Amino acid sequence: MRRVVVTGYGVISPSGNDAESLWNNVLNGKSGIKRLSDPAFAALPSQIAGTVEHFNASDYFDVKELNKYDLFVQYAYAAAKQALDMANIEETSFAKDRVGIYVGSGIGGIGTILKNHEQFISKGSKRVSPFMVPMMISNMAAGIIAIKTGFKGPSFSPVAACATSNQAIGEGFLSIKHGYTDAVIAGGAEASINEFAFSGFSNMKAMSTHNEHPQQASRPFDKRRDGFVMSEGAGILLLEEMEHAQQRGAHILGEIVGYGATTDAFHITSPDYNGAAKAMKLALDMAGILPAQIDYINAHATGTAEGDKSETKAIKAVFHTDAYRVKVSATKSMTGHLFGAAGGIEAIITLKAMQTGKIPPTINLTAEDEECDLDYVPNQAIDSDVSYAISNGFGFGGHNASILFKRV
Repeated sequence: MRRVVVTGYGVISPSGNDAESLWNNVLNGKSGIKRLSDPAFAALPSQIAGTVEHFNASDYFDVKELNKYDLFVQYAYAAAKQALDMANIEETSFAKDRVGIYVGSGIGGIGTILKNHEQFISKGSKRVSPFMVPMMISNMAAGIIAIKTGFKGPSFSPVAACATSNQAIGEGFLSIKHGYTDAVIAGGAEASINEFAFSGFSNMKAMSTHNEHPQQASRPFDKRRDGFVMSEGAGILLLEEMEHAQQRGAHILGEIVGYGATTDAFHITSPDYNGAAKAMKLALDMAGILPAQIDYINAHATGTAEGDKSETKAIKAVFHTDAYRVKVSATKSMTGHLFGAAGGIEAIITLKAMQTGKIPPTINLTAEDEECDLDYVPNQAIDSDVSYAISNGFGFGGHNASILFKRV
């Protein structure tokens, strides 16, 4: 089997619009969560979010393109372009039909849907944009990346709720590992911050309502946690076959050595820890390493009461006594929850932890929960050697995907 490495990555997020800005903010425990000023949110229980600031779309698109691409597509291509630039891609670097695009979205172009529905209700069917359908469908991020780069390999656009990016990265890894592609652009994008989506999640009691203190609202593993904070953005990695990367002199950022994907078959929103545990175990087995060799886990941990307990139980089920040794951090405490883009963002954070020997903290962790009793690196980053690390992604519907990275 072929080895798979990461040679580039890109980010659009509430914590920065490039990988270095994201990493510096997360490492220093700086939250990207803000209170929403739009009066449309004033009557909702949750009025906080991680919004992308200072995104200059004209750096990536011309004006005519911007009128045809939903915001999640813009974020996805911008992050992909950063990844390709970091990887120092040249026209002759790849056979274009051997490069895949595995980019998904949990929700897709909901902003486009809402805008056109308003036009339909107020002004009739003829005012619905002819671009509505291609703008809103979730596979369009992968489609536009392909159109703008010319890569013609396989395309896959997973929709696995909050496990979307991890699934995209994992399946891209397998595609290269088994010889179907030489490289894959992989990750996810999301742009779903609007009052309609907020209403749905708020009525589920899934979102934090700590509106007066937005930067303290996302509290994974803390006893006072009251839900996740919705965010937006994109996280994209360039995966590449190792010998191919070496032959062209690419800088290798880390290696993917394991991937596990499972389904709970349990409940639409409540997790079964056994599914998450099995995903991690499958990733370990594929890599051929023991739980004792894992140094760090970037947890899915969103700040919901049941989700954080379930993930803690899953880690204990896989790691046993080593569960108390391994370092675990919930970086959603700073970035918020980017849904389909979360795994892409967190994969990049995990790789940066391996490269730098620094583990980012779980901020806002001040009240101990007796059911969440592992080492979550509370409130301050630490220095720690990281040779192997897992990044988890778990989504509504019981979708689980774990990626196992190795330092190179």
